[in-house]
Amino acid sequence: MKKARTLLLAAATLALAATAHAEVFVTVLTGGTSGVYYPLGVALSQVYGKAMPGAKTSAQVTKASAENLNLLQAGRGEIAFTLGDALGDAWKGDAEAGFKAPLTKLRTIAGIYPNYIQIVAAADSGIRTLADLKGKRVAVGAPKSGTELNARAIFKGAGMSYKDFAKVEYLPFGESVELMKNRQLDATLISAGLGVAAIRDLATAVKIVLVPVPADVVAKIGEPAYQPGTVPANTYNGQTDATATVAIQNFLVSHEGVSADNAYKMTKAIFDNLSDLQAAHGAAKAITKENAAKSPPAPLHPGAEKYYKEVGLIK
Repeated sequence: MKKARTLLLAAATLALAATAHAEVFVTVLTGGTSGVYYPLGVALSQVYGKAMPGAKTSAQVTKASAENLNLLQAGRGEIAFTLGDALGDAWKGDAEAGFKAPLTKLRTIAGIYPNYIQIVAAADSGIRTLADLKGKRVAVGAPKSGTELNARAIFKGAGMSYKDFAKVEYLPFGESVELMKNRQLDATLISAGLGVAAIRDLATAVKIVLVPVPADVVAKIGEPAYQPGTVPANTYNGQTDATATVAIQNFLVSHEGVSADNAYKMTKAIFDNLSDLQAAHGAAKAITKENAAKSPPAPLHPGAEKYYKEVGLIK
């Protein structure tokens, strides 16, 4: 009898171990709810729920790029959105950017759509150029976020620093927009896909202008990840002119602890279900399979590499 109980207990333990081993988690690390990463991350978690039966999928609100990369390095998440420059800084271990040591566990899944630096000012603030921001109240993104890293680079390229402003607020998109509505801020810098909810919301509440970032300023930044870009006219209510600015590629990133098989499934599911992502946010219309494996700032995950070889994008 005792032997039978021991055998049953052993069998139950093995069954539990097998179940635990088979259980797959896919946590998508996104950003703040008023940005682009969040709606796309929710849609991506739903795509994975369908494409990977049995996997426990979820989307997690975060402070975006820098936090996402540190969480991945610690194994707290399986895939994350990030800006390309933040990913490069993390891989190298740039302490000034918030990475005390190289995050060597990171592995790239795909290049996706570009972020655009969108410097938004209240129309009645008198701000029309980068130089006009001097002496004004400006929000630059959450501390050490991808947006804030972008802000530092842009202002440095323009020969400016935070000391030039009357007040600097380190806030996520939604909070900076609320302060602008209440006339407590003159301008905010938002690094996001075109049509980001925070600016759409602001443009319906107050008259806005987008402050251009000229191509010569982009060139002075001296960072390959930063390229000249344009926010098309009428992207936002009342924005009737196209605006020159900076474009920075976004990436989906994983880590070496995610199996090659799961990373392959996660990569394939992105491109098999692009229409679902595009329905979640217009920024996803810029995602193409052809650009996904180009110039990753951190090495491709072997699972992603297998997919790109399979579809003939890399040899």
